[in-house]
Amino acid sequence: MERPNAISALKDKRGEIAGRVDALQDQLRQALIDLDHVDCTILLFDPDAELDEIKAKPMPPRHHAFKGQVTRAILDMLRKSGSPMDGASITKRLMEERELNLADKKLIKTIQKRVGAALRNMRDRGMVQSEAPAKGGFLLWSLKGVNALGPRTI
Repeated sequence: MERPNAISALKDKRGEIAGRVDALQDQLRQALIDLDHVDCTILLFDPDAELDEIKAKPMPPRHHAFKGQVTRAILDMLRKSGSPMDGASITKRLMEERELNLADKKLIKTIQKRVGAALRNMRDRGMVQSEAPAKGGFLLWSLKGVNALGPRTI
């Protein structure tokens, strides 16, 4: 018995994975070029430098973010949304953007805590504002001076 849907789905999946492999090869090629440029610059300033003695720094796990990365992502989301968003929506969208596993409950909790901390920090710095929703639930967050009706006029 033929299974054209299964074959079609497998071909699509293969194309998706092949595309990811190509993108990763491009990233690797660029990283090697960047590394070579840094090596040449080091040798320019210190011709006797032993480049082999420089240890590679391990990359953080995928769910770890570099300083300011979560804040920037949240601000971009709030700018693009045009309407207030709750913390759960922001967490879900952030995880989707970073291609994190939405089925991992422990990871969701970790990202929720990180998003909540970033939102409170931004509120304390006057960048965002929170408001209680009409019918209970999560706080709604928006950029400071922007509400559901658009930018605040003074």
